[in-house]
Amino acid sequence: MVNHKYLEKAEVLIEALPYIQRFNRKIVVIKYGGSAMLDEELKRNVIKDAVLLKLVGFKPIIVHGGGKEISRWVGKVGMEPKFINGLRVTDKDTMEIAEMVLAKVNKELVTLVQSLGVKAVGISGKDGGLLSCKKKLSDGEDIGFVGEITKVDPQILYDLLENDFLPIIFPVGYDGEFQTYNINADDAACAIAKAVHAEKLAFLSDIEGVYKDKDDPSSLISELHVHEAEAMIGEGYVGGGMIPKLQNCIHAIEEGVNRVHILDGRIPHSLLLEIFTNKGIGTAILREDGETYDYD
Repeated sequence: MVNHKYLEKAEVLIEALPYIQRFNRKIVVIKYGGSAMLDEELKRNVIKDAVLLKLVGFKPIIVHGGGKEISRWVGKVGMEPKFINGLRVTDKDTMEIAEMVLAKVNKELVTLVQSLGVKAVGISGKDGGLLSCKKKLSDGEDIGFVGEITKVDPQILYDLLENDFLPIIFPVGYDGEFQTYNINADDAACAIAKAVHAEKLAFLSDIEGVYKDKDDPSSLISELHVHEAEAMIGEGYVGGGMIPKLQNCIHAIEEGVNRVHILDGRIPHSLLLEIFTNKGIGTAILREDGETYDYD
């Protein structure tokens, strides 16, 4: 008699099949951040997920930050990280450290992808003129070399995807005077997803998703249409860091991204569970006419 364990594996593969067919050759942008960047086992799991997506026919692009690692290195050199309205104040010395740390993290991720048998190229927003930006103010206050994206030129990404590479991007760009700026990784992922007309944009962070009641973990919402997301912001159901994340999701969908996922990167293989299973484990933000893709 066939072992139930093997039958369960077969059922999992069969459940994934329609999703593999639906998204074959489609671009998926993965914003990678939070604790999953610091824990080596979680990091390897996230990269394994991205590699698997690539090998079954998706076209993944990874956009990563490195805020916690930047803060650690700023502290190591004896500088105190400063924040205004929740945003890092990036003076010239901090910008220099940020770019070096992000480049270091980037090449570690490239190495990990390569070790799993997939070709990867690590770039910044400077490469190929990918991300153009201007100085970003926070409620009128100058927070240093923090950039707001003004233009995305995705040609370098199309070239890499066409040549079977997995692009891994860290969010540093420059303005019209070629001054370097640090860019929020969520903003960069959203802008890149819009520019490449991604089928999916997935935010990996330290939250399970969107809650109907932010104080009740059992009120996780699996699917949310854009108008519902806007209503939740307007009615005060979400707060703190979730507001800009949800706004980014809404903007991405309004600009043509079909589906945006908010996932808990602390859960092993959360990316695969959300994309390849009927119910998913995070929150999916849908277009008003968006399919639910429930293949039960």
